[in-house]
Amino acid sequence: MIQQSEEWFSARLGKVTASRVVDVIAKTKSGFSASRANYMSELIVERLTGVKAEGFTNGAMQWGTEKEPEARMAYSFRADVDVSEIGFVDHPTIPMSGASPDGVISADGLIEIKCPATATHVETILGGSVPAKYITQMQWQLSCTGRQWCDFASYDPRLPESMRLFVKRVQRDDALIADLEKQVSAFLEELDAKLCALRSAYDLPTQLKESAA
Repeated sequence: MIQQSEEWFSARLGKVTASRVVDVIAKTKSGFSASRANYMSELIVERLTGVKAEGFTNGAMQWGTEKEPEARMAYSFRADVDVSEIGFVDHPTIPMSGASPDGVISADGLIEIKCPATATHVETILGGSVPAKYITQMQWQLSCTGRQWCDFASYDPRLPESMRLFVKRVQRDDALIADLEKQVSAFLEELDAKLCALRSAYDLPTQLKESAA
């Protein structure tokens, strides 16, 4: 299965995906954030219509998509490993959820590739760590695949060659994964309940029978 293909979009339709788990767990001081409710509504619409929700895209996102293969090759050359591309992986125990890693490595590894703006890439190099917003995504990928580590790769070909690729390994965190699995399961249960309520509210044949009675 090729990512961004019709088969890939179909496989992940209506499901919680790794890049959006951060929305599932997003909170404010008063409770869950609006992004959680918005994401739930997005998935409900996908399940009701069978049509993929329109996603936001811009020039920076297009750049990242175009440069990802180049970044994968740069990582493979530096690490001296083969990186196999992969499609969508369903979670082994939580239905209607999964992940699309940017690549699998040997028996235990994954790679998550980002091709950000130069300013972001520079800050990542200077900070020497993985931006926190991607940790959730990577841990969910490890949860779905059962693997032990994920290399975060930030790539920017606009810089001198020695500075183009930043790599940082993130090990599997079973405690964090358990918490994510618990929150995703609760999110999906809530989503199913809302979907059931919506379908019941608009069960026209039942409503007609009740009116006739």
